[in-house]
Amino acid sequence: MPGNAADWPVWSMTARVVVTEPQHLERAVEITRLVLDEVDAACSRFRADSELARLSEDLPNGVEVSGMLAVLVREALHSAEITDGDVDPTLGNELASLGYDRDIALVADRSFGLTVTRVAIVPGWRRVLLDGRRLTVPSDLALDLGATAKAFAADLAAARVVAELPTGVLVSLGGDIATAGESPAGGWVVLVQDLPADPRATVTLAAGFALATSSTQKRQWTRAGERMHHILDPRLGRPAEPVWRSATVSARSCVEANTVSTACIVRGHRALELVRDRGLPARLVDREARVVTLGGWPAEAGTEGVAQ
Repeated sequence: MPGNAADWPVWSMTARVVVTEPQHLERAVEITRLVLDEVDAACSRFRADSELARLSEDLPNGVEVSGMLAVLVREALHSAEITDGDVDPTLGNELASLGYDRDIALVADRSFGLTVTRVAIVPGWRRVLLDGRRLTVPSDLALDLGATAKAFAADLAAARVVAELPTGVLVSLGGDIATAGESPAGGWVVLVQDLPADPRATVTLAAGFALATSSTQKRQWTRAGERMHHILDPRLGRPAEPVWRSATVSARSCVEANTVSTACIVRGHRALELVRDRGLPARLVDREARVVTLGGWPAEAGTEGVAQ
């Protein structure tokens, strides 16, 4: 495995590992693959043998879950709490009803129509109980931990690499990037661009910082002639209005960055208030490809800057 970077396909995206010490790349990739396997086995919505799927019938009565599944649920509930429910991990049924009931690479366009309404006095995430490792999920809800689980996997893989190996590392899972250990001289240089035709920027991540991009342009499918995407507005149970093509946020952890970037998509025009309240660098691209930057995100004119 020559060089200091490796890429491979996973979860209908590209995983990438970059190390500062090339001799440790192969082991860093092995560690990252093991983390991805652990997370997938714990919470995949598309595997009948995942822990979450196998325990689904027992969850309404409460059941002891693995440490990995417990921490994934805990992270997801925390993300819901800090975004006032904008990032809700209980939308599995709604996603399946809209047609996203298998890996996105296998989702077929569908001609039938379906009206999805989500009316709840108490938001779904507030009805999920996690006491230690005992998890209770009401029978009318289904967990979808995809967004936070992917970001958590990036954070965990990076942390495990530096815990075992004397190298700095960057782990990228689609639009979710985590770093750990020492950075290369000058920092981690990252291209920020959702689709090839979108405006692009190059930023530099300081050691230990993370970056996440949420998009309404990827993970799309068609139902009854209507274009769908995978980020739902929890209050409606339908795809959030695509005010933004993409939202990119930098934070200390990939989970925090992903939580805020996803909430930006859900909130639409109200995203600016959220980013200001969180005090994080952010770059939003609207449906006309106009760029809005906040929180100290570097100026776009020269396309170079530091996000930290």
